[in-house]
Amino acid sequence: MGNGNLIIGFIGTGVMGRSMARHLMEAGHAVIVHTRTKEKAADLLTSGAVWAETPGELAKKANVIFTIVGYPQDVEAIYFGEDGLIANGQSGALFVDMTTSTPTLAKKIHVEAMKKGIKTLDAPVSGGDIGAREAKLSIMVGGEESDFAEMEPLLRLLGNNVVYQGEPGAGQHTKMVNQIVIASTMMGVAEAMVYAKRAGLSTEKVLSSISTGAAGSWSLSNLAPRMLEGNFEPGFYIKHFIKDMNIALEEAEKMEMKAPGLALARSIYGELEAEGEENSGTQAIYKYWKQQ
Repeated sequence: MGNGNLIIGFIGTGVMGRSMARHLMEAGHAVIVHTRTKEKAADLLTSGAVWAETPGELAKKANVIFTIVGYPQDVEAIYFGEDGLIANGQSGALFVDMTTSTPTLAKKIHVEAMKKGIKTLDAPVSGGDIGAREAKLSIMVGGEESDFAEMEPLLRLLGNNVVYQGEPGAGQHTKMVNQIVIASTMMGVAEAMVYAKRAGLSTEKVLSSISTGAAGSWSLSNLAPRMLEGNFEPGFYIKHFIKDMNIALEEAEKMEMKAPGLALARSIYGELEAEGEENSGTQAIYKYWKQQ
């Protein structure tokens, strides 16, 4: 796919999407954007992105389209229907859904798009606001391997760990694996920080000792400091994490697999959501122990 005729569509300019669209623009690509709330795209439009009123309008103009929205129902709304991407997309176009969604929906999109001669990849990401801003996302890709090869150069503008996982839906399954690890890790990080404080330790010194040892993790290095500062701004929303955990629990059930760590994390985050923390970052799990 030569850059000369490449017009990129980007749907979803939230916490992560905004940075991702900017990286594509900075690489010299023409970018058309659409998002539910136009104000969220204001800085991109000022920088030269073109606005599309609807997904359908965007699909008529772009030959590569990235989507990163909130929930599987949002993905459904964008891809299907009279004014959706599939109905209005160009034959030969390539759609890349980077939303964390269900493997089932990824397969459905692939099958329906193929009928129109449109190629698709499911390519959920991990790395939060920092990864998006620094183009250091981990990108897990499902779909046809030839379509992945075509898209890999663009994906590498957004992430530094881009891995082809297999058939349609495989990217979403891999993201579920990622979220299962994070679910129990976040409980451990928050619990450990509360313990360190109650024991009267210097949390700064504790972190310098444990973050490079066997306990080291991205969550510990990046989110424990935010917990301790009382910074609960979202790099990744609790409401979206709950959505992911629900998907993972459903998929585990289909495979007749027990997931007790995941189930416990889901119940703790559910309590936080009930207390009005759904728009806080996942590190707000720290508040669960603080109030015990």
